[in-house]
Amino acid sequence: MPHISKRLGIATAVAAALTTTMVAVPASAEPSTSAAAEGDVIANLWAWNWRSVAAECTDVLGPAGYGAVWVAPPAESFAHPDGAWWDIYQPYSYELSGRFGTQDDFAAMADACNAAGVKVYTDAVINHTAAQPGTSYGGTQLTDKYAPPMYERADYNVDICNRTISNWNDTWEVQNCELLGLPDLKTGNADVQASIAGYLNSQIALGVSGFRVDAAKHIPAGDLEAIVGQLDATADGSAPFVFHEVFPGATLQPDEYYGSGRVLDFTYADQLKAAFQGDIASLADFGPGLLPAENSVSFVTNHDTERDGRHLTYRDGDTAVLANVFQLGWNHSAPTVYAGFEFEGRDDSPPADGSGFVTDTDCSNGWYCLNRDPRVTGMVAWHNAVGGAEVSDVQSPQGNVLGFGRGASGFVAINNGAEAVSAEFTTAVPDGTYCNVLDECATEVTVAGGRVAIELPAKSAVAFHVG
Repeated sequence: MPHISKRLGIATAVAAALTTTMVAVPASAEPSTSAAAEGDVIANLWAWNWRSVAAECTDVLGPAGYGAVWVAPPAESFAHPDGAWWDIYQPYSYELSGRFGTQDDFAAMADACNAAGVKVYTDAVINHTAAQPGTSYGGTQLTDKYAPPMYERADYNVDICNRTISNWNDTWEVQNCELLGLPDLKTGNADVQASIAGYLNSQIALGVSGFRVDAAKHIPAGDLEAIVGQLDATADGSAPFVFHEVFPGATLQPDEYYGSGRVLDFTYADQLKAAFQGDIASLADFGPGLLPAENSVSFVTNHDTERDGRHLTYRDGDTAVLANVFQLGWNHSAPTVYAGFEFEGRDDSPPADGSGFVTDTDCSNGWYCLNRDPRVTGMVAWHNAVGGAEVSDVQSPQGNVLGFGRGASGFVAINNGAEAVSAEFTTAVPDGTYCNVLDECATEVTVAGGRVAIELPAKSAVAFHVG
């Protein structure tokens, strides 16, 4: 969660797998940067409760070929009186019972997802603890923000900086002062590192395979390397898959954090928004300015940027869906598909009961389940089918229309315009008739002589692959 969302949140508080067929023809100190499970597509089911994540892994994610699921922080957190979503980023303890269910629920979710072939990644809030006094979802009471159950005042940087960050261009201040009043942990201290590693290892013991590190730029890179170096092997014997939130700014650049994991690429999402709200023909030259594929994780939007207007959101409708189709089609970093809840105000609670506990996900009421959209699940299957084949045959026959292949393995055509388009593309896919995986094979396309003619309704796409 970048500092912008925390600033606004705290200020408010204080004031079936879609397979396609051709109709004719041990732990180490080194972090894992490998792909996840069957494929590398990560479903970001943000703010879903554990019971709902478990069901989604079994019924949707596993069958559709998602490699992993990224879920919200599992720690016991501050319970905001109005249920503001950001209270889960204010840990009261490292107990695993909280707003999304009990530790038993969490363990059952991890078991269900692993059984479905879907690895589990959690949000790791380890830069700080809660700024808000009050009561947690687990009943823990906090009156002194420097005295939660797992730490004492000496474990924080309050002795060297007892104020909120004011100069965002000063690296020392960004990493030692308080992020909007959140107590900044002394992550260079061996005991603090051991406590954090113990918290993450308690999740690994229950079946977790990786972590997205929240507010990573506020933690010195060397401290993160020391913490990650203490993590246990995951269930399959590999090192945890770690990726960091390094929010763009003048200080702390992404490459400083490659020693302990990958980094979420904000520029990737920035460029997609610009193209899909402009002319996607510009994506023919997509790539310059992005983080290296092997060091990054891509996304179209996340829970912070959908609220601050930085990136595309569910409110952009088909435009945002097509951006996800492109992300899953292009060959770059591990992609994420975000599915959260609908909101009016930026601090709105996810659907919850009277005590603030998040209720089961209902994709027809209050939630936007992009991960289930046939155009997205179809592209997940397509993405897995084409594997590591390089991007080829990139072409734009007219404005806001783009086609590209992945060698001879598959081809995608996208019409981001408001009018239907009939277009012909060059492709290396062998001659034959193929089903369109984006409409559950309701339509087909035929490749003849290395060319394919495609009818593209407004705001639509077609994708087909060999095999």
